[in-house]
Amino acid sequence: MKLWRERRQRDSKRQKEDSLETSGSSSAHLNQTCRSVCWISWGCWASCLAAIALALSLCAVSSADTAYYRHTFFDNSNTPDSYFYSAGKAVAPSVLELQNRKAPVDSTIFFTPPNALRLAWQSKPGGSWELQLRVIEFRNREILFSGDALFFWCYSLAPISAQDLPVIHLLDTDRNFSAPVRLGDFSNGITARKWTGIRIPLSKFPNGSVNHFDPHRLQEIVFSQGAADGAKHTLFLDEIRIDNSASASEGSMSRLPAPQDLKAAGYERQVDLSWDAVDNGALGRYVIYRSRDGRNFHPIGIQVPGIERFSDFLGHPGQTAWYKVAASDQNYHLSAFSPVVEASTRPLDDDQLLTMLQKECFLYYWDSAGPHSGMARENIPGNDRIIATGASGFGIMAMIVGVERGFITREEGIQRLTKIVTFLESAPRYHGAWSHFMDDATGASLPVFDMYDNAGDLVETSFLMEGLLTARQYFNGSSAQEQSLRERITSLWETVDWNWYRKTPQTQALYWHWSPQWSWLINHHIDGFNETMLVYLLAIASPTHPVPASLYYSGWANPTGGHYANGHSYFGIKLDVGFGTGGPLFFTQYSYMGFDPHALTDRYTNYFQNNRNMALINRAYCIENPGHHKGYGPDDWGLTASDGADGYLAHAPDLRDDDGTMTPTGALASFPYTPKASMAAFKYFYRNLGDRLWGIYGPSDAFNLGQNWFAPIYMGLNQAPITVMIENYRTGLIWKLFMLNPEIQPMVKRIESLSNAALEP
Repeated sequence: MKLWRERRQRDSKRQKEDSLETSGSSSAHLNQTCRSVCWISWGCWASCLAAIALALSLCAVSSADTAYYRHTFFDNSNTPDSYFYSAGKAVAPSVLELQNRKAPVDSTIFFTPPNALRLAWQSKPGGSWELQLRVIEFRNREILFSGDALFFWCYSLAPISAQDLPVIHLLDTDRNFSAPVRLGDFSNGITARKWTGIRIPLSKFPNGSVNHFDPHRLQEIVFSQGAADGAKHTLFLDEIRIDNSASASEGSMSRLPAPQDLKAAGYERQVDLSWDAVDNGALGRYVIYRSRDGRNFHPIGIQVPGIERFSDFLGHPGQTAWYKVAASDQNYHLSAFSPVVEASTRPLDDDQLLTMLQKECFLYYWDSAGPHSGMARENIPGNDRIIATGASGFGIMAMIVGVERGFITREEGIQRLTKIVTFLESAPRYHGAWSHFMDDATGASLPVFDMYDNAGDLVETSFLMEGLLTARQYFNGSSAQEQSLRERITSLWETVDWNWYRKTPQTQALYWHWSPQWSWLINHHIDGFNETMLVYLLAIASPTHPVPASLYYSGWANPTGGHYANGHSYFGIKLDVGFGTGGPLFFTQYSYMGFDPHALTDRYTNYFQNNRNMALINRAYCIENPGHHKGYGPDDWGLTASDGADGYLAHAPDLRDDDGTMTPTGALASFPYTPKASMAAFKYFYRNLGDRLWGIYGPSDAFNLGQNWFAPIYMGLNQAPITVMIENYRTGLIWKLFMLNPEIQPMVKRIESLSNAALEP
């Protein structure tokens, strides 16, 4: 995607090359464009919207994430008060306005809705200030910008002369930096109440560090004190990008068709919109408009190409709104509007709320699957290429719920599953196991974590097979297509060589990875207690390449490692199995989305009871809150693994693994174990935090109230467990289907016979 602008004619050659602004002498066409897109309508924004949904900034590109983030440094903040990815400091007597030491955000003045950054300063002799803006880093984002110039938009309520504008530095991912560049050298100044577009060629940023500075690896932009004029100035900043100068061709305008088939569905607190894709290479974004009276429309958000869906969080039941959507080209020219649609929020009972939550999370796997494979993306936004094997198994189970609940038709489900199975049949396999990550287009194994993780992953394969075996039971019709699907899934199941992953015939355990190149170099022994119980259950159940049932105790439930049997009580709740206070809650979910934990009582515990106690301990820890984290309590609980503000952590109920980050799937995928507490958490996440947490796929991945941070991504491993485990709580559907597979009950009996033999005197 290349988003850029109109270029104004300049009198001098330098200004013609280095500056772009929309001033009073701009062309009539550009001024018209300013009013027709999502610019400030001069002086009328006092009545603009105050509350902006997180969904507006969680508008990820399902088919073009990589391209979008090759250019975008900043578009919008997903918190309405301050921008998390920033930091500022002033040295007296100079002054810099900050909000909790971060850049303030303005939701009434913006170039693209719903907000912009506010840079307010007063530069005085003897003082200094700086405001750092960091690139948003998320899983699988490569910081590699494409383009030859830095572009951004500025706005001020009062004029600012060129000489009074700040200085700018750039820093790359290796902390190398440019020499200072005066912003005023690339502008005639900022005209009052007009958006000014600034273009600075990257070649104008000379190296200022000892080592080579690479602007294409842009990590940070620093605005700092320029002229010490002693005056107070405020500059609004928006749409900061690295792009090609050629994309700003003067007068260019694409004729985009209007989006069609706009639909609106109202729920308790939000309205969900969807429309048909505008298939045009010039598409830069969609712009969403809302009216509260059916006549006066205001822009409330953007959506990037690849996702034709938007969630507008209105905050209360009984709210009516009208919507229309326009396509915007790469230079911000708008198409005609879609037809207007109307929707209202309304009270929902608990069953209706659960259905809504299941559907929202299901859509992650339905709308944004890999276009070639049909498999689940690792995260959105993320890297277009990467699809995740285990998350795809979870997504298959979510898809079954989608068919059963009427979110999609049975025929649609069959078509998608056929696409997935066809892809899996041709993807590389390593003694029957698939790799952790694959390329959506080619199926090639992708060593995402490191170069050694480039082949068979038995744990991810087990999660995928969990979904496939569940689907084999659900699609049990007599049609040729369903019969074929069952046969093909059976073939995939029977060609996983579980026994190979013992490493040797004498080994009394299974190993996680094997690679033709690296052999057993990773050497990761699979034991419990963690998320991997399913590996042993399926390996024992295999009709073609089984392992002895004795590996259940010698490999998985082996207390000699000190991580299985527990027997202690925490907060008055006994934990039979698990280390410490139980670990992250995904331990109670991944293996038990298909396998019913009621069905197995071994030498140590019944797994439903143990999982429930683990969830209760997790909640009790959050209520006690020994780390004194903001928000924790009886309705804000559910510590489990996610990417937090400071990176990945397997968040757990202990001080070492608890940094204040809450991951909604922890509580929401615990519904079978803690239905009342999970419902209370759901209502808190939705009703209290929905303006920042809720988006097109339900709750975003995680949040940290103490740091005022809300995740910019969704994760494939975290949305499906919500849909699936809620269904297991409501009807037991996925548990019933998986347990109907003819290989499962004999496996359980073999394990129980070993357990009973050990208990005999």
